[in-house]
Amino acid sequence: MSKDQKTSTYDKALRINLDASKYGTFAEIGAGQGVADWFFRASATAGTVAKTISAYDMTMSDEIYGKGKRYVSRERVISMLDHEYSLLEERLSESRGESSTFFSYCNTVRARGYKDTGECHGWMGIRLQLKPYGPPSDILCHVRLLDKENVDQMTALGAFGVNLIYASFYHRENLEKFVESLMDGLDRSNIEVDVLKFLGEGFQFVDNRLCSLQLVQSGLTDAAMFTPDGEVVQPAEVLYKKPIALLRGSFNPVTNLHLDMMEQTKEKFFEQLDEKQQERYIGICEISMNNLLRGDLMDHVDFLDRADALQALGKTVLISRCPEFHKIATYLNRYTNQPIAISLSVGLLNELFKEKWSENLAGGILESFGRLFKNQLGLYVYPWKNRKTGELVTTEVFRVEDHLKHLFLYFKDNNMILDVECSDEELLAHTGRDILKLIKKGDDSWKTKVPEIAHKAAMHLH
Repeated sequence: MSKDQKTSTYDKALRINLDASKYGTFAEIGAGQGVADWFFRASATAGTVAKTISAYDMTMSDEIYGKGKRYVSRERVISMLDHEYSLLEERLSESRGESSTFFSYCNTVRARGYKDTGECHGWMGIRLQLKPYGPPSDILCHVRLLDKENVDQMTALGAFGVNLIYASFYHRENLEKFVESLMDGLDRSNIEVDVLKFLGEGFQFVDNRLCSLQLVQSGLTDAAMFTPDGEVVQPAEVLYKKPIALLRGSFNPVTNLHLDMMEQTKEKFFEQLDEKQQERYIGICEISMNNLLRGDLMDHVDFLDRADALQALGKTVLISRCPEFHKIATYLNRYTNQPIAISLSVGLLNELFKEKWSENLAGGILESFGRLFKNQLGLYVYPWKNRKTGELVTTEVFRVEDHLKHLFLYFKDNNMILDVECSDEELLAHTGRDILKLIKKGDDSWKTKVPEIAHKAAMHLH
């Protein structure tokens, strides 16, 4: 979070009300009813608010915005923005268009109901002009509500909505400040923000993958996701009730070995799945934040190069702040009740059995593995070749410390740790670091170890 003095929700609403150039409408459906209220609490409301509307009843909402498959969805909030902004321009452009930049703020939210334990979340967005008579642009976000009580969720939503509107007006030139200001007056116990997107002519040079990266870097979410075409998506939309195979790595660079790990894991994983599960399967490449830091700094170009290479290969990318395996397992289990395969090398398996990684857990390494294997999760272990002896190291010859060997054998015997084959042992001859050294030396042999479609990105990484 920013160390700068935070502006209160009231003061933000008041500043907007006193800004004569900002004028617009508020539309809130479902549970997200607390944002416009802040602008009425502050003075000079007439300077900002053209109209507010609350369509709580589903039939009324359908009559205004059209029927949709889901009421709390990106499609719904976009239809709200379309409707409200078009009315605003149609009715006020002639009288106020020269002096005002118009905006419409909309949200659709599902909060905690009576005896309700379902997912509480919402989509919200603002459509705004960046200059009078200019074309409108959109800022959209998806939030998860983490408070247990409805009244606390409503309070958090009100503050968050004001923060979003304020940031859209006054922080849109600085992504880090924009993102961190969204949590003014709040913390991660209240709200998680897992999607942030800038759309339209005014934001045509914004790469929304960097918005996802900033959400993770600033701690507003544990992970963010985008598809092979670069589309930033709500993870639940992609992962819901699907079998998942996850490959964790730095992908620095993406290599033929990575592709073989994914393919061999998929082949082995499919032995555990029925036909319907195989049809719903999704493979993911995860880049951890600690693999992107250079000292305390984030290398955005480096991140985009790796992401470009993975996407060019048709991969869905997850960027996370979950270095511990049990944390990424917990994250994935939030969205699916189907089997999960995590692909890793023998070297990483060795790290999992080092107790230093579970020192912060009361139950130590047993708790760490308990969280990891809580549901239908398996570790699919890719071999490693010992360069000195030429031995192919698999879980069959893998050794752990004596006091952990029975634990390891338990996992093996119960198919929680499984071997996958390597299709070509030549793939094991070079690590990613070796390949980067070859690139740096100008040795073109590296090109045989990296997919051709990823060559350009690999050249940037060294």
